Amino acid sequence: MTIKVGDKMPSGTLTLVTKEGPQKIPADEFFKGKKVVLFSVPGAFTPTCDAKHLPGFVEKTADLRGKGVDTIACIAVNDAFVMKAWGKAQGCEGKVEMIADGNAEYTKALGLDFDASGFGMGTRGQRFAIVVKDGVATDVEVEAPKEFKVSTAENILSKL
Repeated sequence: MTIKVGDKMPSGTLTLVTKEGPQKIPADEFFKGKKVVLFSVPGAFTPTCDAKHLPGFVEKTADLRGKGVDTIACIAVNDAFVMKAWGKAQGCEGKVEMIADGNAEYTKALGLDFDASGFGMGTRGQRFAIVVKDGVATDVEVEAPKEFKVSTAENILSKL
């Protein structure tokens, strides 16, 4: 079942990319007591993700924090080492938390996975953004296939 507004974020383990290496943290702990914008890209370093989606959130970090967002996090079905390299290349440190979902476990728990094997990419996460307040989804924006409109940093800012 796909997550919707009012749903509690699924339990599970998130793999955060840190200076010390991959750090596993329970999702319940990650979302507890804060306002989080979690956005998903189909893949690190892929065209729209690399040129527009992640950079938009990096650029709008101060604006999002000004609207009460405590944490901005990017999740992708990539390994922690790829996510670390991508975060470094995009200047994410101190702005956007990078979450590796290498086996798509959390993405599947959200009900937002899709089969990208036609592109040679296997199971991936749909492009989406979720505003989470104290572990509950307060806004869920899922892109139509091949679209990039509702999950942008600008659109999320307009919803806060």
